[in-house]
Amino acid sequence: MLDKRNMSYNAVPLPDHVSLSDEEAIARAAEYRTQLSKRHTVRDFTDRPVPRKIIEDCIMAAGSAPSGANHQPWFFAAISDQALKQRVREEAEIEERKFYARGTDDEWIKALEPIGTNAEKPHLTTAPWLIVVFAQKWGEFEDGTRYKNYYVPESVGIATGFLISALHEAGLSMLTHTPNPMKFLNAALDRPASEKPIMILTVGHAAEDATVPEVAKYKKPLDKIARFY
Repeated sequence: MLDKRNMSYNAVPLPDHVSLSDEEAIARAAEYRTQLSKRHTVRDFTDRPVPRKIIEDCIMAAGSAPSGANHQPWFFAAISDQALKQRVREEAEIEERKFYARGTDDEWIKALEPIGTNAEKPHLTTAPWLIVVFAQKWGEFEDGTRYKNYYVPESVGIATGFLISALHEAGLSMLTHTPNPMKFLNAALDRPASEKPIMILTVGHAAEDATVPEVAKYKKPLDKIARFY
């Protein structure tokens, strides 16, 4: 929470200065690329427990992300309670059934066909953790007065990327899930109106017989995602 009494600028020395040789940097970049290339979105999880400390550290890594005016406009609701996961699944599947009832003529549903998804979401109760990502539209000072948050979608998107990378680094698998609408998550998790649910991350260990869609193995080459000027 921001301190309304202390909003002045005060510069301090860079606390963690990293200086690598070009050779070291090239090696580190290649290693990180290889590590992330092994991340795969899965829908088949085991119920093997994941220690809470791992989730805490991954969320703290996400919390170190840059944000507009350093307001850190995010909140991560980590759920391991089975009854609460069941509630989230039931309400999410209600919205999913409405979505898939639109039929195969719907452009979005047709785009999902190679992915092989449907309205059933057993991963929401099988995996040991769900992390619901919320975006905070505004914040509050200690006296209850509001302050505006800036670049909220961009900031939350960066933090979520940090979180996904951290979870992968910890040897965990995950799945992004975005039922629409998601307002039921505010009620289920007792979150205020200032927060908008962005996505559910299903987190745990992939099942031994887990599969991925063949199309998901295709990633655009460098010349399709970047241009150097």
